[in-house]
Amino acid sequence: MASPLEDPVLIRSFRGHTAAVTGVAFNADTAGLATCSVDRFLMLWKLKNQRRAYRFAGHAEAVTSVEFSPDGQVLASASQDHTVRLWIPCIHGESSVLKGHTASVRSVSFSHDGYSIVSASNDKSIKIWSVCYQRLLFTLFQHTRWVRCAKFSPDGRIIVSCGEDNSVNIWDTRSKTCVNSFSDYEGYANFVAFNPSGTCIASAGSNHTVKLWDIRTNKLLQHFRVHRAGVNCISFHPSDNYLITASSDGTLKILDLLGERLIYTLHGHQGPVLCVAFSKGGEKFASGGADAQVLLWKTNFDTLDYKEVLKHNFRRTHIDDPPHLLDIYPRSPHLHDGKLESVEVSSKSEELQSPSAFPSARRSKRKAENESGSAVPSGEKHRDISAVDSALDHIVGQLDMLTLTISLLEHRLTCTEDKLKECIKEQQKMLLKENQNK
Repeated sequence: MASPLEDPVLIRSFRGHTAAVTGVAFNADTAGLATCSVDRFLMLWKLKNQRRAYRFAGHAEAVTSVEFSPDGQVLASASQDHTVRLWIPCIHGESSVLKGHTASVRSVSFSHDGYSIVSASNDKSIKIWSVCYQRLLFTLFQHTRWVRCAKFSPDGRIIVSCGEDNSVNIWDTRSKTCVNSFSDYEGYANFVAFNPSGTCIASAGSNHTVKLWDIRTNKLLQHFRVHRAGVNCISFHPSDNYLITASSDGTLKILDLLGERLIYTLHGHQGPVLCVAFSKGGEKFASGGADAQVLLWKTNFDTLDYKEVLKHNFRRTHIDDPPHLLDIYPRSPHLHDGKLESVEVSSKSEELQSPSAFPSARRSKRKAENESGSAVPSGEKHRDISAVDSALDHIVGQLDMLTLTISLLEHRLTCTEDKLKECIKEQQKMLLKENQNK
């Protein structure tokens, strides 16, 4: 078995696009990789059979974002032609169009259950669509300039968005309102993402920075300054221990969130790196750039047994789980309005010129104050109320899921019901004839 800090390895490069690659996404079993490009095409690469690749045509202008549904049965894409498309990822490349935006669509992302998608657009709006019925559910307005990215939380209860108005907004999907907002006066975020547990968000800044926020306490947890140009995309490792970044300075960087440090700088693209994504299991990651290349990497640096990690950190991970963002009311003022208490990492002495000469690093534990920095309400009464509210929200969520499932079943059984009615009518006619004969 490889050591926990063995260097990442470039497996191979894919050449098929004729212009900048703007999005990469793995399917659920990591057997396929979808990419999109300014050349207006999507490509589906079969990783188990490296000779097979499908090219999907349909968008009239540059494709800006691509993502697989959680089950891998549907592919969503966004484009500068003002549309979102839903594709069946097969050799025929069939798709349907979702129209509603009035300007370029910057990003598209699925909810955790695959029933909804969220899109962000230059028309300053965020739209939520039904995948099953292929129609618009509702629109969110608050950003005052172009919206660059929007993502569902892992539990689907909230949405995070970022725009060129220098704000990162948190939305409640049930009340359809903005319940929190982070402002960054140094620049705007190009991309935002939830960590796997849904308690933090990371933003990729046009001002060369990456920031991690605790959305329950409005606290800036970590602040990385490791790139020499704007950061275009980020992706969390499924373990929640690592974050990978893609930048216009031509590099990918891997950050150790537990050790709060930069551990790898990867060179491979010729020009800006525009997108990056870990596979669902974290064993691979892919990147795309302005050089029209797609690079596939093997992770290697995180082969620890997660059961042992959790056992070792049992106290940190099991004591007083903090409440969900939507269970905390009233909310305290934004802590980032005052002096920020965060970890800032510099890129000095970490930059390398060759991917074969990565710096060796040791895993280190998160600082004690960050380990115990959960926003747990004081007082048993407040704790009980939060627990009841959380339980009620969970029940409402389950009822919503059940209602949607029933709707889907009703939709699918329509044809069967019609056939049954026809059969019943035929049987009634036969019975009438038999009675008349008697």
